[in-house]
Amino acid sequence: MNRLSSPQELEALRESIVQSRDPGKRCVTICGGTGCVALLSGDVIATLREEMKKQGVESTVDLRVTGCRGFCERGPHVVIHPEGILYQRVKEKDVTEIVSETIVNGRTIDRLLYVDPVTKQKAVYESEVPFYSKQRRLLLDSNARIAPDSIEDYLALGGYAALSKALSAMSPEEVLEEVKKSDLRGRGGGGFPTGRKWQTTRDAEGEPKYVICNCDEGDPGAFMDRSLMEGNPHSAIEGMLIGAYAIGSNEGFIYVRNEYPLAVLHAETAIRQAEECGLLGDNILGSGFSCRIGINRGGGAFVCGESTALMASLEGKVGEPRAKYIHTSEKGLWEKPTNLNNVETWANVPLIINNGADWYRQIGTENSKGTKIFSLVGKVNNTGLVEVPMGMTLREIVMDIGGGVPKGKKLKAIQTGGPSGGCIPESMLDIPVDFDELDKVGSMMGSGGMIVMDETNCMVDIAKYFISFLEGESCGKCVPCREGLKRMREILTDITEGRGEEVDIERLERLSETLLDSALCGLGNTAPNPVLTSIRYFRDEYQAHIRDKRCPAGVCKALITYSISDDCPGCGLCVKTCPQGAITLVEKKKPVILDREKCIKCGACYDVCRLDSVIVK
Repeated sequence: MNRLSSPQELEALRESIVQSRDPGKRCVTICGGTGCVALLSGDVIATLREEMKKQGVESTVDLRVTGCRGFCERGPHVVIHPEGILYQRVKEKDVTEIVSETIVNGRTIDRLLYVDPVTKQKAVYESEVPFYSKQRRLLLDSNARIAPDSIEDYLALGGYAALSKALSAMSPEEVLEEVKKSDLRGRGGGGFPTGRKWQTTRDAEGEPKYVICNCDEGDPGAFMDRSLMEGNPHSAIEGMLIGAYAIGSNEGFIYVRNEYPLAVLHAETAIRQAEECGLLGDNILGSGFSCRIGINRGGGAFVCGESTALMASLEGKVGEPRAKYIHTSEKGLWEKPTNLNNVETWANVPLIINNGADWYRQIGTENSKGTKIFSLVGKVNNTGLVEVPMGMTLREIVMDIGGGVPKGKKLKAIQTGGPSGGCIPESMLDIPVDFDELDKVGSMMGSGGMIVMDETNCMVDIAKYFISFLEGESCGKCVPCREGLKRMREILTDITEGRGEEVDIERLERLSETLLDSALCGLGNTAPNPVLTSIRYFRDEYQAHIRDKRCPAGVCKALITYSISDDCPGCGLCVKTCPQGAITLVEKKKPVILDREKCIKCGACYDVCRLDSVIVK
């Protein structure tokens, strides 16, 4: 592909790509994101190529490996275009039938279609699947339509048109004003107005100025930025270039954790392709604007998701945060003005420039515009990535899109905002999800993690888990975080092991207030949220652990006992499963005998029993 030297050449190239593609031609897309790769989509892809060649359709059908489609619970996904037939949980053994029946003869394969677990209705097309029908996929939609290693696919969908428009028809000030007018807020956790941050960086004294893309999400269960960078890296790069133009920067970095090898690979490929096309580097599209972007691999430290710790790491120093009385927009990377946004924030910028701030402002709530991508995980039927307008309620997200809680269990709580987020009880399911409403109930948007918990989750144990995680990830630089989290974990451990005292709840609250007021960075400031919200909304569970030495959810080993029901049919499954030999089948079709002295309370017998014969108290 020749190097482009003007917006006109870019548009001509786009038109030639579109015209060379037959919209009526069969195309098979299959997810190649990390989630589906783990489900062996690579084997399905290889077999598809072989089978299409064997059945003589290789030259008449395109095979496109795309990024994450979001519905991770049902991967790998195969979609047959132009009909849009969606097959889910496809295995290598299904490939021959897909090619012969659907690709060659146009017949659907019922057993591969999505079946709604409640209505039992089959869905042939993606739009008929409840998981997708309530979403508004401004960003994730492209993940399902392009090959992430193909700049041609991105250009065919209008890629780099926003950059071309900004460079040829808008001044840096006009670009900046459009982003400010859109009310786009940062999707990395803080929700700070993006345009205001850009303005501060532009106005700050010092050269050069830098732009950074944060792809170092470390929240357990969160994979929004990873999936965007894996599936559509050009969208983030285009956003960075537009931001650099508005700010007055000529150099940027993508900071991506090394545990994201596919995101690293696709980002490297996208940068190389953009440079070869003249969309990155010197004199972009003949505009006189030059910008280069490099990639830095992080070591996986959770604290390096914090802006100042990230920049220290990028400089080759220990990833520790610094006090924020001096903002990174004024003195950031190498003490120069630096603008940092996460992948999702940068990817929104081309949409705003292409469609206008007024269009963007129509989506969302008064103070939270646009859509937000959440990773919906935990005790929910439909796990995966969901993209919804700001303001959609938790109930709609979890019950309608997520399909509710599996196995008929009762929903207990939802934690939003990652390990530093708050636990929101089931009684508050109807609150709208946006920056301000979540903050009001003690939680936060964060980067978009959303963990669903049911009646089998112990909220004290949940608080202990997150505090333990944050303690391990703390850099240890400031005393409140280093010592406060350790002490909170010790108190929570005492409570879950039957050593809790009445005063422990007050101690946890005092420690939480100390961290909120005096920790150095956001990790410490927000770390108490799981504890404070679990005490606020589930105080009765703390009191049961402390006063009654009982875990209502049957989770905390020291506070529970196992027994066998008189209705036990003596099937012997638990006998085979018990790792300690604590269960004995004395007589067939009679209840088994449990030796509590040998029982280590691992729960293996409870997990395998299909007749509720194992009782946990």
